[in-house]
Amino acid sequence: MINRNIQPQILQALSDSPVVLLNGARQTGKSTLVKELIAKDHPARYLTLDDAAVLTAAQSDPAGFLEGLDGNIVIDEVQRAPELFLAIKADVDRQRRTGRFLLTGSADILLLPRLAESLAGRMEILTLWPFSQGEIEGVREGFIDASFGEKLPVFSSSLSRDEIFTRILTGGYPELLERKNEERRRAWFGSYVTTILQRDVRDLANIEGLTSLPRLLGLLAARATATVNLAEVSRATGIAHSTLRRYLTLLEATFLIHNLPPWFTNIGKRLVKSPKLLVCDTGLMSYELGIDHERLALDPNLTGPLLENFVAVELLKQSAWSRKQPKLFHLRTQSGEEVDLILEAPNGKVVGIEVKASASIDSSDFKGLRLLGEALGTRFARGIVLYTGLETVPFSPRLHAVPISALWHS
Repeated sequence: MINRNIQPQILQALSDSPVVLLNGARQTGKSTLVKELIAKDHPARYLTLDDAAVLTAAQSDPAGFLEGLDGNIVIDEVQRAPELFLAIKADVDRQRRTGRFLLTGSADILLLPRLAESLAGRMEILTLWPFSQGEIEGVREGFIDASFGEKLPVFSSSLSRDEIFTRILTGGYPELLERKNEERRRAWFGSYVTTILQRDVRDLANIEGLTSLPRLLGLLAARATATVNLAEVSRATGIAHSTLRRYLTLLEATFLIHNLPPWFTNIGKRLVKSPKLLVCDTGLMSYELGIDHERLALDPNLTGPLLENFVAVELLKQSAWSRKQPKLFHLRTQSGEEVDLILEAPNGKVVGIEVKASASIDSSDFKGLRLLGEALGTRFARGIVLYTGLETVPFSPRLHAVPISALWHS
């Protein structure tokens, strides 16, 4: 079994929080992980709301359902019975006990305020993404913490460009690691997307026009790593602006897409304030765009967005267990200057990251990072260009070109 790097954070949360919610997309291994935790580290009774009888009991009498349960409880797929959240709140307020409830959910309740507010101050929320590259390799990545360090380690790589893009096209869903054939991976993604859009979205909202969602997801995949222009997407899809906002929230709540917020600071430039769109897994992104190795060879323009999306999502995963715990942003000025990714630590230190699909780098690739460094002064820890080359190359004391594989360095 592949170890999950977020496991220590879950155990820490259970040691001092009465309710811990592990959320994330379907098929990322939440159930497998919590079953391992209760077998080895946190004894608890396991119940899943995918069981029809359990779901009926939880929905019909939430308070009575919980009263019949002693000790620590794991409730899997808790978003299927939102009525439970108020009953859990009452249970916690009656007898506050750390580690009492470990919940899992395939919907981001932070985007569902009615649920999030009911357990404010009582619940810690963690996200389980598809496997990170380090988890696949059996290492706990240290790239984020290294990037903030006084001296950047010298990373080198033996991975070919083709090997890098094999990882990107496969993605990180556990099921796909067993499927080496691209046709079988496409078949899995087809069923996966259908299940989420037909089942999970219906669980969250009784929406009309469900047939629009698959087309919308494909259109968004084609705009991944670009800033979101709702008016343009509305025109392209024929979906009304207000409806489109609701659909985007549902796609984000089910962990199909992610909005990377813009970074705001005084750098003497007018900044773009729109979020940047990411697809939560590059295997899914490749499926939606119909991309395989053959198409990449024919259309190299596709490599840039795929690679940038891949790096952004890997950093989102790592941020959960890094010591620095940075928040991730993007930066773009009205005049077109940009930095693909901004990592801001709680102490205000900033690392800027640019992503290039090229195997060679020159000074012009650091333009946005130089702007950032000049504006921030001592707050600027470092600027890194991640590229498909093999060696770490310094361009100044605080500017480095680094191989992509450094992302999953221990």
